Amino acid sequence: MPSEASKSGLQLRSKVLAEGTLELSLVSVPNPEPGTDEVLVRVEASPLNPSDQGLLLAGADPATLKQSGTREHPLATASLPPEAMRALQARVGESMPVGNEGAGVVVAAGSSAAAQALLGKTVSMIGGAMYSQYRCVNTAQCQPLPDGTSAVDGASWFVNPMTALGMVETMRREGHTALVHTAAASNLGQMLHKLCAKDGVGLVNVVRKPEQASLLRSLGARYVCDSSAPTFMNDLVEALGATSATIAFDAIGGGDLVSKILTAMEIVASKSAGAYSRYGSSTHKQAYIYGTLDRSPTVLNRSYGFSWGVGGWLLTPFIQKAGFETVVRLRTRVASELTTTFASKYSRHVSLREALNPEVIAAYGKQSTGEKYLIVPQAD
Repeated sequence: MPSEASKSGLQLRSKVLAEGTLELSLVSVPNPEPGTDEVLVRVEASPLNPSDQGLLLAGADPATLKQSGTREHPLATASLPPEAMRALQARVGESMPVGNEGAGVVVAAGSSAAAQALLGKTVSMIGGAMYSQYRCVNTAQCQPLPDGTSAVDGASWFVNPMTALGMVETMRREGHTALVHTAAASNLGQMLHKLCAKDGVGLVNVVRKPEQASLLRSLGARYVCDSSAPTFMNDLVEALGATSATIAFDAIGGGDLVSKILTAMEIVASKSAGAYSRYGSSTHKQAYIYGTLDRSPTVLNRSYGFSWGVGGWLLTPFIQKAGFETVVRLRTRVASELTTTFASKYSRHVSLREALNPEVIAAYGKQSTGEKYLIVPQAD
């Protein structure tokens, strides 16, 4: 192995203490020697996704953040509310690495042909603990990037692209022909817009601010509905009528947005029902909640008949159900359209040390639409 592989590297950890405190730290971890089918990757870029922030910040109050420790090993602490602690008992006292996905250069490889073929290559990875300077993973967790593709371009190769593809795949498997997506101006939302436009799939984009609606329209989105507008329900009914969308993927979670979407779907379905039914239309309307931008309770005002469903949707269970051939097909498409359909934009790049700065944490902890952060582990 090259000498670089024998060094240790920094890794960002998140720990919940029994007294109700979150502790974020940088620790030195040795670089393991890769096994037969493993590679050691020098991590150069890893995105801060909402799913990463859930593990990283654990629901801590950003206003209570404090920084201490040394420059080499900074420490950030924050208070956890009692309601958060009730849900975190299983991880109390455990120092947990963070970061679902990332990209970098393979600096050491195991003896198998698959591992040796990746040596020196820039690859994307999935498998956790990516907020690290080095990461040892199985070759099956790697996606070789096309020649000339940077680690920054490949850092978000998995979560958002596969989620967008998974949503469209779920739509088709469940017999729907068009879909609704909320928080639609996000990186994921912009990917989904490009994907649906390319594949000829009807898409209704729901946003929460006029500037987000303007952004999507500037990208060519045809159906954009601003939930803050007084005409929202009318706009939504019109868009649903034009697209025939009967499935929705909601990133908000709390409040009554899902209920409004189902109600609007029912209004459209009832117009073509032919005859009145006290039980509502026979058209099945499905909503999947996949995010928690709003942590308040989900409110369902049942004004959409009896043919409906509300459930949760996550990428990992979808992949497990989809099967090997489907996953390979989707991954291959991501690789071929990584800098086009599935390109990501980042508002700021931060080092591992900067990621523990209270002001930086407060900024990325807001999860503001269009404000996606990228961690660059090799930066000082």
